Amino acid sequence: MNIAEFSIRNKLISWMITLIFLVGGIISYSSLSRLEDPEFTIKDAVIITQYPGATPQQVEEEVTYPLENALQQLQYVDYIRSISTNGLSQITVTMKRQYNKNHLPQIWDELRRKVNDLTPSLPPGVLPPLVNDDFGDIFGLLYAIIGDGYSYRELNDYVDYLRRELVLVEGVGKVAVAGKQQEQVFVEISITRMTQLGIPYQRLYEILETQNIVSNAGAIKISSENIRFHPTGEFQDVKELENLLISSSGDQNLIYLKDVANVSRGFQEVPTHLVSLNGRQAISLGISFASGFNVVDVGERIDARLTELEYARPVGIELAALYDQPKLVAASINAFAINLLEAVVIVIVVLLIFMGMRSGLLIGLILFL
Repeated sequence: MNIAEFSIRNKLISWMITLIFLVGGIISYSSLSRLEDPEFTIKDAVIITQYPGATPQQVEEEVTYPLENALQQLQYVDYIRSISTNGLSQITVTMKRQYNKNHLPQIWDELRRKVNDLTPSLPPGVLPPLVNDDFGDIFGLLYAIIGDGYSYRELNDYVDYLRRELVLVEGVGKVAVAGKQQEQVFVEISITRMTQLGIPYQRLYEILETQNIVSNAGAIKISSENIRFHPTGEFQDVKELENLLISSSGDQNLIYLKDVANVSRGFQEVPTHLVSLNGRQAISLGISFASGFNVVDVGERIDARLTELEYARPVGIELAALYDQPKLVAASINAFAINLLEAVVIVIVVLLIFMGMRSGLLIGLILFL
């Protein structure tokens, strides 16, 4: 008995099988992961080590070679590339093809352990190596936060609040911020004034270095309770720093920091990143999606969360969407569905014209299912 004969004789079974496949197809289509581009895995890690003042040869012999020898002991390594320049070592480690993204977290942990074990044996003056294995993320949503009349500090506060809230949305993998300016306190020292007052530069440097240090002040046990001490005296604003006493205890005249230096608060003079939108200062907020999630659904959840957080947005601050992958994916899927439906209708019409009503409907129904 062939399949066609069995299907005709057992119509109920045939319809049940067809219905199961139809329902399964609908469920699979609705739960299918949707991305604008296919996922890919970057199997590289970069180890960057700074060695201030060292020549390229010193960096290569004292930093790059020892790190390479340690990394070559990993069985996962395919090949290693390195660049040694003035004061900087950059090593790129590529893993073998047979290891997929599920193996990489464990591999990166072992790589970090190798680097950390070697760090104490590096020469004095070498800064701790930085291992970067997380630079392959694609941001599916990109926003620009702008606000005329608002300082970078005020924009930073609002962006930090958004980042903390959005990273909790289901399906969000990472929320990255770019364009934030590092706030600093500038102390512009007058060498002439210090010389006149007889204050050594090294003494001023040591006084400033010991300020605002968080340290353990100890604890005292009273009966069954332990009471911890927390030292106070941290500077809360620039005025307090200006009134820092820098004269020694034996001096008759009291000399303050403001007597020999101009103290001001601002942002770093040479920013590492700058973001602007149509000539207006901005901070960008990029959101990448966790693997395996439907980006359209995640985008809807993010939009809903932003609507809920609208009450916290200061008046005058704007949130502009620069790139919205979920909407692009939804538009592409809708266009594909419309094109598919149009193609099926055209085929059915052609079948009806050339094969008659009964045969055309039968074949068309099979094609549709």
